[in-house]
Amino acid sequence: MQSRGWVMHSVGEPLSPYQWELPELARNEVVVEIHGCGLCHTDLGYLYDGVPIRSELPLVLGHEIVGVVVETGEDSSGWQGKAVIIPAVIPCGDCSPCSRGKPGICSKQIFPGNDIHGGFASHIVVPSRGLCEVPPSSDSNLALYSVIADAVTTPLNAVERSGLSEGDVAVFVGVGGLGIFGAQIARAYGANVIVLDVDDEKLEKARAIGFEHALNVQGVEARALKKQLRSLATENRWPKAEWKIFETSGTAPGQEIAYALLNFGAALMVVGYTTDEIKIRLSNLMAFEARAEGVWGCPPSRYPKALELVQSGKVQLEPFVEVRPMNEINEILTAAHAGNLKKRVVMTPNS
Repeated sequence: MQSRGWVMHSVGEPLSPYQWELPELARNEVVVEIHGCGLCHTDLGYLYDGVPIRSELPLVLGHEIVGVVVETGEDSSGWQGKAVIIPAVIPCGDCSPCSRGKPGICSKQIFPGNDIHGGFASHIVVPSRGLCEVPPSSDSNLALYSVIADAVTTPLNAVERSGLSEGDVAVFVGVGGLGIFGAQIARAYGANVIVLDVDDEKLEKARAIGFEHALNVQGVEARALKKQLRSLATENRWPKAEWKIFETSGTAPGQEIAYALLNFGAALMVVGYTTDEIKIRLSNLMAFEARAEGVWGCPPSRYPKALELVQSGKVQLEPFVEVRPMNEINEILTAAHAGNLKKRVVMTPNS
């Protein structure tokens, strides 16, 4: 079987059409016919910023993938014909970190679009372990569900690891991508959610789905912002300590703001990624007895929960996602790099 896709040859160069023979399947592998692949900030990092890739170029990027299993290895026949979301990070399940409940640091993990050819293609070969089945009743929305593979599941992992519970204050710094989905997840868990951004249009979209406390922080000094949020907590009788702070902007200013908002017992979950350096005072963690954690992907075991949140309507995708044909990929990448996309783009392979 052959796959057709768009391949990266070098940093800064447009992707080119590419066709290749799929390898013979191992017993635990499947071929997924791709119905949609989302464009992520990480893809832009590889293509434009020279973020290191573990595989050699040329490489097909893309790791937010949904599709239908069309061929299986001997031990994976039960997946034949099923619609599935492919985890963005596929841990081995057998190593010491996996056995200790830390699949994110599995040294044998597979990251489509990094370790292997990814989802900007017609077909992909992946292990069947960790696949998340999508019920047949959801077929009409199948392409949209690709964003669950990272943009929904990664903030879900961050929310769960933060220890967030009902009544907590959750602050999301950046709501243009993962942040808007994370904010909806935190709200579904009963948190009092504050969303911060520098883009009025993004904030207005957040308000449109019920986020009353959506603040533009462009030019706002961090100390003044923290005072403003403390006043907001006082007015609403929310907790003034142990805030859950989620850095989802993937920018240096966003990371600095998120760190500056630490208070007693706070948890800072770093979900966004930037190659830019920032200046912080680590002693704040000691002084506030706070913690800061990085969040890399999401264990496949949490994918069904993410799917449930979407299907129940607690996490809305449609207002924030647009579907476009994959043959527009270079135009889409250029627009994304320039910051001109208004929604997260999912691309569907052309027949």
